[in-house]
Amino acid sequence: MSHASLSTAAQTAYASITSASRLEDLRTVADLPGSFSKKIVKGRDYWYYQTADLTGKQIQIFLGLASHELTDLIALHRSGGGKTLHLRQLARQAIAAGCLSIVPAHAKILERLSDAGFFRAGGILVGTHVYMAYQNYLGIRWDCAAQTLDLDQNPDFLHPGRNVSVAIPSGVTMDMGSEIEALKMGFVPVKSLTTYVKSDEQDLQIDFVTCMHRGGDTPVLIKALRATMRPLKFMEFSMEAPIQITLLAQRGAMTVNAPPPEKYALHKLLVYGERPQNMRIKASKDLAQAASLIDYLSKNDAELLADTWAGLMGRGPSWRGRATEGLMALKEQYPDVDTSALVV
Repeated sequence: MSHASLSTAAQTAYASITSASRLEDLRTVADLPGSFSKKIVKGRDYWYYQTADLTGKQIQIFLGLASHELTDLIALHRSGGGKTLHLRQLARQAIAAGCLSIVPAHAKILERLSDAGFFRAGGILVGTHVYMAYQNYLGIRWDCAAQTLDLDQNPDFLHPGRNVSVAIPSGVTMDMGSEIEALKMGFVPVKSLTTYVKSDEQDLQIDFVTCMHRGGDTPVLIKALRATMRPLKFMEFSMEAPIQITLLAQRGAMTVNAPPPEKYALHKLLVYGERPQNMRIKASKDLAQAASLIDYLSKNDAELLADTWAGLMGRGPSWRGRATEGLMALKEQYPDVDTSALVV
């Protein structure tokens, strides 16, 4: 087997924190990082919100002239974030029970994106972070010692690397509203969201991608985010009908949009053949992740896997060609994986 079931305690703990993290009223201004500062200009009081952007640099957001509404928000913030503490406790209990967590640096980045309204606007988490999160979502743990998948030959297939990858449909526009309205919802708008490289960790970056459009691979600017998205072939397949997954970290939990496992698996077959020769290591990782998910789905939901594959094969010759190429490579490298649901 390529996976083992998580304990009942772990699955129960994950279910509990998933329910808690999805409650819309859990995050309020009281739970936000940062602080408020006041400036007096010509005898009038003006308020600013100070917080760190994705690189850790402090930014200051103008909120406006002092008002009863702002006074109430600031008082709520200073009252403390009891709900955030509750989520943190639940997350740590789930991790202690055996659920998988993400590293603190990546958790901080994703939390900042969430606070900026990225996921509410349709943004989707993609890449190995999602693949790792499927374990808690499905109630399993990938077995790196599984001989059927020869995972010891792919030591990086469970490692997210130094990149946090997110995607957003090119046609989506974000309406953050006024800064005050954003604060009411618990979301702090950030000054600039683009491909970030951390100043003190040059190999830690955030990649923004989107699906191909009429302009081909020309980068797409999302004005509301001030972000340039890199179009990728076949990305729309992963971005259709996303699900919600709760990510765990020692600092707490957050719910993000993610591709359904069956679409993630088949998308990996699609992109396998698109990788150039200098990215063969990543191509092998694509194939290993696809193999483990297809192995799981063939045992637990073969009908869903077959339907998703049939839909993919009906998208045209270029889609069929790439998907078939990936499937043939999977059969060759992982002959023990049941691919009977994938009919060419």
